[in-house]
Amino acid sequence: MNMTLAGIVLAMLAAIWVLIKVFGYPRNIWVLFVTMPMLMCISSTITFIGGLLATKIAPDPTLATMPLTTMIIGTALATLFISKLNQRFGRKIATNIGFIMAIIGASLACIAAINGSFSLLLLATMIMGSSLAFAQQMRFAAIESVTAEQAPKVLSALMLSGVYAAMLGPEVAFLGKDWIASEHGYAGSFLGLALVVALAMGLFQLFSNPSVKEESQVHGDARGLSVIIKQPIFMIALLSAAIGYGLMSFIMTATPLSMHDMNGHSLHDTKWVIQSHVIAMFLPSLLTGWLIKKYHSVWVLSAGLAAYALVAIIALSGQHVIHYWWALVLLGIGWNFLFITGTVLLPQSYHNNERFKVQAANDFVIFVTQALASLLAGWLLFKSSWTMVVLSMVPFIIIMFFVIRWHNKDRKHQI
Repeated sequence: MNMTLAGIVLAMLAAIWVLIKVFGYPRNIWVLFVTMPMLMCISSTITFIGGLLATKIAPDPTLATMPLTTMIIGTALATLFISKLNQRFGRKIATNIGFIMAIIGASLACIAAINGSFSLLLLATMIMGSSLAFAQQMRFAAIESVTAEQAPKVLSALMLSGVYAAMLGPEVAFLGKDWIASEHGYAGSFLGLALVVALAMGLFQLFSNPSVKEESQVHGDARGLSVIIKQPIFMIALLSAAIGYGLMSFIMTATPLSMHDMNGHSLHDTKWVIQSHVIAMFLPSLLTGWLIKKYHSVWVLSAGLAAYALVAIIALSGQHVIHYWWALVLLGIGWNFLFITGTVLLPQSYHNNERFKVQAANDFVIFVTQALASLLAGWLLFKSSWTMVVLSMVPFIIIMFFVIRWHNKDRKHQI
């Protein structure tokens, strides 16, 4: 086994031991901790090799980012029907459908690489993107598997597993790239991805549907979505996660283009900045749940907003490697605080018998926002400049400032 891959496996095993022995979390949590990053590594794989393959088989090189875009679109569209699947069949069967879609998508991408079919590659990445929507719902399965007091820490632990996804996907793609001989390459990478997902699906069979008490007898019939979304706590949770995700995707997508294509920084430096960013996105999860519990969500959201403000200041200060590095590290930390806090706040807006439709609506808005941000980033960068991209953050930072004030006022009103 490759030493890097072996290190990832050993690190995951050590983390599982901590979850079981130190924190005493139930089996569902460590099952999700292992299988979620194995499914989520689709994202890092497509980010790593999707564009490299597309430049060889796309009719126009400017379409090289399309596989990533169709993946995000697939994620957004899938959120429209996931709630129905979860509600009708339970989380276990629904998530198994997500695993199957991922295996089908990876297999189609393998065939697309062999045959040089760009349209098939886009279809494959859209299907794989749909499976990522199921992976995102796994965080709610984790919350439902523990007590309300444990939820922030469990969510933080699960988000930390994203570090493994970021490392596992590119590593498997690199190891498998020559497994299948093809003119355009990377067919074996997608085969390796399919094998990883198949292994994750096998391990996921140890998961048990959380025993969640429906509250229809206590709260009456489920409220309509139009009623739920009018609650301040719902809008605060949604805006925190959506703005956090949208700005992160916007800046992250533009960074490699600005660094390498426009400013001539090396691919090695560009890779280092992006890797540092991904680690910064998930590593703070070790503390985020504890911070929310100890200092309240208002202060964690404020810290995330402050990190985003520093991103803008540093990115506007220069375009040397160190400027990009600090900006992207702070971008990852800010995303972590805003997204995790938004996810923790969301359950306060619904009763248990309303959870599926609210979670689906929340994720649909978040991933549509992410898709639009990723599409607009490249367009604005090439039409204008990196400076204009960074300045575009400012209105949303101001909006988030007023969202936090709203949350603080609402919290004091409830006390």
